[in-house]
Amino acid sequence: MIRRRRLIKTVFSLLALMTVAGPVSASQFKALLFTKTAGWQHDSIPAGVSAVNALSKLHNFDVVHSNTADVFDESSLSQFDVVIFLLTTGDVLNEQQQDAFQKFIRQGKGYVGVHSAADTEHDWSWYRGLVGRTFVIHPEIQSAKVDLLEKGFPGTEYMPSRFLWTEEYYGYSAEHSDRLNYILSVDETTYNAEADWGEVKSSGMGVFHPLAWYQHYDGGRAFYTGLGHIAASYRDDMFKSHLYGGIYWAATGKGVVTE
Repeated sequence: MIRRRRLIKTVFSLLALMTVAGPVSASQFKALLFTKTAGWQHDSIPAGVSAVNALSKLHNFDVVHSNTADVFDESSLSQFDVVIFLLTTGDVLNEQQQDAFQKFIRQGKGYVGVHSAADTEHDWSWYRGLVGRTFVIHPEIQSAKVDLLEKGFPGTEYMPSRFLWTEEYYGYSAEHSDRLNYILSVDETTYNAEADWGEVKSSGMGVFHPLAWYQHYDGGRAFYTGLGHIAASYRDDMFKSHLYGGIYWAATGKGVVTE
């Protein structure tokens, strides 16, 4: 009886060891979440960070958050597949850091820009091309009708073809790249697009007012969404799906469905 008990105990010990030492599921990819600001700082940054952390757990990817640019050197960036510029503003990288980031993208890696990422590095022509268009001005926060332009991009599966959304709708410059593929646009007839900041004024972008797009750029991939100003947006399942779709595609190059 004693020998039998010892045998059972040994078997259970081996099973426990196998459970602990068994294969661990590898993450899909690794993302750097970058939130440095050198201008306006959005109150929604903590909500955005929390949302991306939650997405990383839901979709099995690793994420490292930094609100400084110290990680922008070749060695540190090499561990990542995608860099997410979440609500960044102003001149956030020095020349050496810019060079390291360029090399990162040219290695086939990915970039994601959220909202004021388009209000970042205005004087750096390469970055302007990467983000695709730059911020010019915005009116007050309003509700408006948004149109889905490309249903085949990942994260759009839960978006209706037209939906009501409340946002700080940016007005953008002309294209800095001729490779942009548009995902979302806002209908200016459904809100007041006029803004007057004294020296800078705008009556809107007109018939076509893009909000989100993606492109292949300088060997890598870039996704941008103008949504995400309001902290509560980061609790919205549709928006989180849209955001993850961009992160997933930028990191892997997968998920776009062509008809």
